[in-house]
Amino acid sequence: MAASDNNDKKVTPALRISQLDALELNKALEQLVWSQFTRCFHGFKPGLLARFEPEVKAFLWLFLWRFTIYSKNATVGQTILNIQYKNDLSQKQNYQTLSKHQKLWYLICTVGGRWLEERCYDLFSNRPLESFRKTKYFINLVVGLLKLCELLNFLVFLRKGKFATLTERILGIRSVFCQPQSIRQIGFEYMNRELLWHGFAEFLIFLLPLINMQKLKLRLSSWSLAVAGCSNKESSLAAGSKECCLCGEWPTMPHTIGCSHVFCYYCLKSNYLFDMYFTCPKCGMEVHDLQPLKYRIEMKEVYT
Repeated sequence: MAASDNNDKKVTPALRISQLDALELNKALEQLVWSQFTRCFHGFKPGLLARFEPEVKAFLWLFLWRFTIYSKNATVGQTILNIQYKNDLSQKQNYQTLSKHQKLWYLICTVGGRWLEERCYDLFSNRPLESFRKTKYFINLVVGLLKLCELLNFLVFLRKGKFATLTERILGIRSVFCQPQSIRQIGFEYMNRELLWHGFAEFLIFLLPLINMQKLKLRLSSWSLAVAGCSNKESSLAAGSKECCLCGEWPTMPHTIGCSHVFCYYCLKSNYLFDMYFTCPKCGMEVHDLQPLKYRIEMKEVYT
């Protein structure tokens, strides 16, 4: 009864993006299963699985095939996306499940093919004999031709939307939706916020290195002092001679740039080397020449 119901289902071709997503989900599942399996052997001797790794992987993929393709006509990724394999060799328009021969050949082409490739690579990688070199060259040639066929099949898939892999095309199995797809109401507010935030963050990453933060800081400090009303020249001279306008400490080797403010020689020199257009943070005067502060003026300001 269940088989007849499945045969009466109408076929809805799967979207290209859904088929590609299913392949990516299958790869992610295989990596997850293999990582979880290898964790069981962390306490054993290193390299225990390396010798039999192709066989162990083949056994795990055989186990997955038994409970996915063989029993449900769909991989795990396809099941998540509501997709199943359909026997495209059948002339009927309704849904037709895969035959046992198609399932077995799918196992041979996927699991057996990967096992053969990995085992042949391990077998002939360290064989210096001439006969093995010829065999290795022949195997590499066959693998290269298969990769080329997969590329051509993928280009045809992008054009027509059928048979995402070469195995599907050879065996005549096609991905279809299990049930008719309904229109889903999707809100993109969260995605829009994420896109705007990432775009703004990338813009800041590009913009911040172009901004001279030291010069901007000095410019803001000069504006704040101007708003505070530091207009008394004598008081500013007395206060400026007792502290560096950059570090705020007692000026070491005091120098000026032509204005009434005093700087440490090292503070002034380092900022001038960093920025050729350095200006005084107090009054905004540009640096034309570094002049040492006269001794008598310095001593007079010390004792005032």
